[in-house]
Amino acid sequence: MSNTYQIYLISDSTGETLERIFLALKAQFKNIIYKVHSYSFTRTENQILKIFEDAEKNENSVILYTIVDNNLAKYLANVSDKKKIPCFGVLGNLIVNFSKILNQKASHEPSGQHTLNEEYYDRIEAIQFTMNHDDGNLINEIDRSDIILVGVSRTSKTPTSIYLANKGFKTSNIPLVNENSLPEKLKRNPKLTCVVGLSSEPERLVDLRKNRMNSLKETDSINYTNLEDIKKEVSNAKKTFQKYKWPLIDVTRKSVEETAASIIKIHEIYLNNAK
Repeated sequence: MSNTYQIYLISDSTGETLERIFLALKAQFKNIIYKVHSYSFTRTENQILKIFEDAEKNENSVILYTIVDNNLAKYLANVSDKKKIPCFGVLGNLIVNFSKILNQKASHEPSGQHTLNEEYYDRIEAIQFTMNHDDGNLINEIDRSDIILVGVSRTSKTPTSIYLANKGFKTSNIPLVNENSLPEKLKRNPKLTCVVGLSSEPERLVDLRKNRMNSLKETDSINYTNLEDIKKEVSNAKKTFQKYKWPLIDVTRKSVEETAASIIKIHEIYLNNAK
């Protein structure tokens, strides 16, 4: 008998929400061997039957789903019950309970979170802004930023900025070579907007920078990957953050998502203090 669990993720939309939920779920169990089968935009009974045809062929099949159409969700649950395949609706009870609390009926509209409303366009604007203000570009416009990330090279400034942009935050990121590399506008007014310093352990930065240099096939910048030089960089960066009273996040052992979550909390505090 196989020890591998076949995880079927069935969604009537992009499946992004379901994938994130499963990632959070599996993180609670250390010893799990699994294979994920993702099915997005599942909106008909025929699609569901085809998925079950595959699921029946495998041992240890488990189904997780986010389907907001009540009839289709019930159909899926009934088929899984007949075929004796474990099946769990992720949003079902949550939607029902929220409906009771809010005293209104849910729309049960697939992809409802992707409706082209004002929030959607604000997010697109934030993404465009962030792409244009990456790596110190257009620093004369940093006062338009919701968040500014500052840090030495390879401290995940760009991926974190893009993640924040997808959350609707206009984000600029500025590489910190030394204090002189900071925009004068920011030095004159350190609280211009929400500024967060990013740092990492020097040993980790050595590995990241060497990989970066190898991918670019460059070997000239010896100081860029020298441990002692990087230690000085990191130390000076921390002194700069302290001088301007900018909160610091060590990203060494953090995922981009974890770093972004911490930044969003800092941004909330910044807004509250600014009131």
